[in-house]
Amino acid sequence: MSKKLDFSLEFFPPATAEGVEKLRAVRSELAVLGPDFFSVTYGAGGSTRDRTLQVVREIREAGIEAAPHLSCIGATQQSIRDHLAEFRSMGVKRIVALRGDLPSGMADPGEFRYASELVGFIRQETGDEFFLEVASYPEVHPQARSYDADVRAFANKVQAGANSSITQYFYNADAYFSFVDAARKAGVTIPIVPGIMPIASFSKLARFSESCGAEIPQWMRRRFEGFGDDAEAIRAFGLDVVTRLCEQLISGGAPSLHFYTLNQAGMTRELVHRLGLAK
Repeated sequence: MSKKLDFSLEFFPPATAEGVEKLRAVRSELAVLGPDFFSVTYGAGGSTRDRTLQVVREIREAGIEAAPHLSCIGATQQSIRDHLAEFRSMGVKRIVALRGDLPSGMADPGEFRYASELVGFIRQETGDEFFLEVASYPEVHPQARSYDADVRAFANKVQAGANSSITQYFYNADAYFSFVDAARKAGVTIPIVPGIMPIASFSKLARFSESCGAEIPQWMRRRFEGFGDDAEAIRAFGLDVVTRLCEQLISGGAPSLHFYTLNQAGMTRELVHRLGLAK
């Protein structure tokens, strides 16, 4: 029997005690599917540092690989060293290395300007101790000067020592395949893993997509708008859309899939089962 495609799952650190308990239940429910690892996001300027570390600690205590996000905007070299020491103490072997967003009101970006500088610094400090994931943007980072400049920025992160990449979510498979082709022409050889966003609420997705530069195809937008407030129809259509997208990506050679769970179990669990990825 052929090996099932790997997949990974992303969580964000909850801000409330209720959210912490809910995430524990969600993690337990999704862990039985056999993901390759759980990643945990990190707020702008390290604003969720302690909560991120707590979630990572609990994941590691459950015997699952955890990949904390680490952003460098607003950071110092010493603060990054401190993070790496904490990760090492928890047995973390994988890090998602990001530039991150400058928090509102903060003018100083700190000692790092780009994710490539963070990747290079981690390699300088720790050699090959950590497996480093970086971000990539099939539909172009919203702050990039051009498509080609964005591909070059991605290649710089890889040259600095990245092992793999997770993309921003998208709903156009051709955008992903075109980006992979452009990256390969730029000399990038690492895996480029599609980021998958399940669709539970179209209104929330539309707002978020505007801020992060992800495109919602017009035909999708019109279909969702046609459902009005019918939450069940939106959920069913969203599952079908994302299932077809994942099938296209898998058949086209995607190395694995990374699901943005939004700390919810149902949609991601359904997608993993539909795609036959559960271990």
